[in-house]
Amino acid sequence: MTAVRLPQELPRRVPVRQALCLLPLVLVLVVAVRHRSVLAEGFGHLGSARWPWLAAAVTATCLTWVAAAFTRQGAVVERLPARRLLATQFAAGAANHLLPTGLGASAVNLRFMTVCGVPLARSSAALALYMLAESIARIGLLLTLLIAFPGALHSGGLIPAPAIGPLLLAGVALVGVAAAVLLLVRRLRTAVSSFLRTALREARSVHTRPARALALWGGSLSFPLLQAAGLAAVGRALALPVPPAHTAVAYLAATLAVAVVPAPGGIGSVEAALVVALVAAGGPAALATAVVLGYRIITVWLPLLPGALALGALVRLKVI
Repeated sequence: MTAVRLPQELPRRVPVRQALCLLPLVLVLVVAVRHRSVLAEGFGHLGSARWPWLAAAVTATCLTWVAAAFTRQGAVVERLPARRLLATQFAAGAANHLLPTGLGASAVNLRFMTVCGVPLARSSAALALYMLAESIARIGLLLTLLIAFPGALHSGGLIPAPAIGPLLLAGVALVGVAAAVLLLVRRLRTAVSSFLRTALREARSVHTRPARALALWGGSLSFPLLQAAGLAAVGRALALPVPPAHTAVAYLAATLAVAVVPAPGGIGSVEAALVVALVAAGGPAALATAVVLGYRIITVWLPLLPGALALGALVRLKVI
């Protein structure tokens, strides 16, 4: 009988955490290669821009992470560690550009809150409160600016008249399908009801604390304003003949229009919508394209690699 040799040592455990640390860098490389022509064109336009305005755009972009950190803190009662919270928002920005819009940042922040000791149900409720506050603030800002500057956008150029009816019908149909699914699937209805109760309790708790409510709504208003200011600064750097307030209206309208498009970070869809919106605001098509490419270089591509490195470091340090 042939003797059976047993292994001298057990196989090593698969280094899952180390693999997760490297995954963001691999994704950055893949996305950069796929969009290399956009990167080259964007950097080409920035080479002829006025640098003080580009510096202002970079500053506004950096402040968006601070605004996001304030909003995230305002959505939970517990005090989150400030430095790790800010680092997480920087890393979440990279994750948001590597995964379908909103999913990357939500996953990173959900993991961060649970590591900080916030129960999963309440962490999910805090995410929902954050997204609701940010959406309300963005829509409120857009309506306010449209009232203040009624001629900022030519709606015919932004949304063709024949497309308005089908878009409204599609929206109504989507809401109807969602309502029907909730009514017919009992387990789903129970889960949604439980989540809504938790979210309402969390929202009430947050708004009983003035500091938390101020952080939530102040950050929610500051975040889109800073993003719009960054686009306006790039427009000034490239001499776009559109007033800054009109540029802000164009930005808010475009980002709301692409919010339902499940592209990674809105890459592609955001650029197209911003160009259309800036043209509707009165900008020449070629120059509007240059402004959008330069803006996306500053807000997406320059922070992407350091953001991915920060994401990997946070995973390795077990912050997320």
